[in-house]
Amino acid sequence: MHCPFCSAEDTKVIDSRLVAEGDQVRRRRECLSCHERFTTFEIAELVMPRIIKQNGTREPFDENKLRAGLLRALEKRPVSIEAIESSINHIKHFLQATGEREVKSIVVGEKVMEQLQKLDEVAYVRFASVYRRFKDLNEFRQEIDRLEQQPDN
Repeated sequence: MHCPFCSAEDTKVIDSRLVAEGDQVRRRRECLSCHERFTTFEIAELVMPRIIKQNGTREPFDENKLRAGLLRALEKRPVSIEAIESSINHIKHFLQATGEREVKSIVVGEKVMEQLQKLDEVAYVRFASVYRRFKDLNEFRQEIDRLEQQPDN
């Protein structure tokens, strides 16, 4: 690590601590040349897979797009921002854990619906109606009936 003060290459770690729920390491360092101290943060760089759209095109994973879709489905619903961010993190961790370089968009969509069902069933039905392209009220009824028959309700 180069010293930000004198650009010397030799620094030593004085202290290391886990921060951000163990996802980061905070290190206090001291330059061996000028003896100035500074802090660095280290995080694991996990590459998100590319998304294969239904039309076959590929695009980088876009967390903002994921967040916008969740927020649109959860609009005017009593769900906290913390719960939404937790769901986003859960989806991202799932995608990283696949170890794949590319993932089909349908996999992401199903994971979003799984998270929405846990957060708010109304938002889930909203999202599912667009995602699965419900054509009439009968498809809404079938989905609601399926939800009511699940054992955790």
